[in-house]
Amino acid sequence: MSLFNTVRNTIVPVHKEGYPFIAAFFVASLVLGWIFKPLFWIGLILTLWCAYFFRDPERMTPQDDDLVISPADGKVSSVQMVVPPAELSLGSEPLLRISVFMNVFNCHVNRSPVRGRIVSVNYRSGSFVNAELDKASEDNERNGLVIETKHGQIGVVQIAGLVARRILCWANPNEPLDAGERFGLIRFGSRLDVFLPASAAPRVTLGQTAIAGETVLAEFGAAKGPVVSRRS
Repeated sequence: MSLFNTVRNTIVPVHKEGYPFIAAFFVASLVLGWIFKPLFWIGLILTLWCAYFFRDPERMTPQDDDLVISPADGKVSSVQMVVPPAELSLGSEPLLRISVFMNVFNCHVNRSPVRGRIVSVNYRSGSFVNAELDKASEDNERNGLVIETKHGQIGVVQIAGLVARRILCWANPNEPLDAGERFGLIRFGSRLDVFLPASAAPRVTLGQTAIAGETVLAEFGAAKGPVVSRRS
């Protein structure tokens, strides 16, 4: 029984959105293998990669309303003052924007960076340039959430990338969100932007690796003692 528990705890759960893709990859592997046997093993490797891409691990999220947690796994690609997208209705003055770029090997399940209530969800069609480029925030297909918190309104924008062709968001206006709670997913390479009020101070640097639901991107107010985490 202990061996079973060890194996179960070692295997990372796969998000249900990935099941159709994993099945399609496996069926394609069987067909290719029937045509030319070595192709089956190539297809199997791609099937395993697909399962890895859609992994949905548990995370320990800091429980502190003064902290802004990373909404995505990946690399911090931007920390600067930028005017937020007009559809967020966050004003025309520059806000602190922290961007996290996800490559095709990162976990792509998106999590709320803060606890609060969803004010609005706004989808905008667009192009599919490299999400790591700064212009992707304006030109690419995107979906933006505005979350009301005790520190004011915070914007979270899902941005499609060069390979990504589908943004998924299952959050709706007026719904509550906990910090670290899953709210969406972007398939195959993308980026998340977080727009914060002036009272937020960044706690990450360019190039730093971020973990969704765990890494602290920014903080409101003075630094405090240890924070308590919750598994989600």
